[in-house]
Amino acid sequence: MVVPFLFLSSLILFFLLHCSPTLAQSPAAAPAPPGPTNVTKILEKAGQMSLFIRLLKATQEDVTLNGQLNNTDNAITIFAPGDSAFSSLKSGTLNSLNDQEKAELVQFHIIPQFLSSSQFQTVSNPLTTQAGSGGRLELNVTTTGNSVNITTGLTNASVSGTIYTDNQLAVYQVDKVLLPLDIFTPKPPSPAPAPAKPKKTSKAADSPDAPGDASGAVSFTVLNNVVFFGIALVAVMFSS
Repeated sequence: MVVPFLFLSSLILFFLLHCSPTLAQSPAAAPAPPGPTNVTKILEKAGQMSLFIRLLKATQEDVTLNGQLNNTDNAITIFAPGDSAFSSLKSGTLNSLNDQEKAELVQFHIIPQFLSSSQFQTVSNPLTTQAGSGGRLELNVTTTGNSVNITTGLTNASVSGTIYTDNQLAVYQVDKVLLPLDIFTPKPPSPAPAPAKPKKTSKAADSPDAPGDASGAVSFTVLNNVVFFGIALVAVMFSS
């Protein structure tokens, strides 16, 4: 029994010594390349986001976002309102907006930087949105314990969950549509133009003593002299 056991052990050892180099040289399986990031597909997978997806497509902001995420290193955070958030809006709110305002509304939900959930506690307010800078296009984020609140000056919303996050894109669901002041409040009136300065006029022209056109006065004086000398001449002739 000992001999067969030794023989079998030798055979196994021989197999390992001759086969292990070949196995070590085999390349490791490469991971499958990830597909391009598609914001609308991420939202579709989350569910109950049809109205926000419709706005993204209508304004072509989905094309802009996908281009930034797949062709640049730009980082983005999206606050995505669900269908229930849109249903709480006043009836006709979206229909009252023109195309430019709809695009601005979508952009107002997009922050041009990546924010992880832990960064909400240390982020500097106000946050500039994709719609632009300035108080009427910015929002503020505050935290209370584990709650994340977003204020726009018109809307007080809360982050209700995380839809998607990686090192470049973060998508969070919010319970209300974020309404920017720039669209939903009257814009401050433009300053009135300064009154036009009066034109300067010549003092000589305004002065009552200023000489005017003296040609008429000169002609009248000559005519008087001619008449006077004529009358005097006739008088002399008759007197003689």
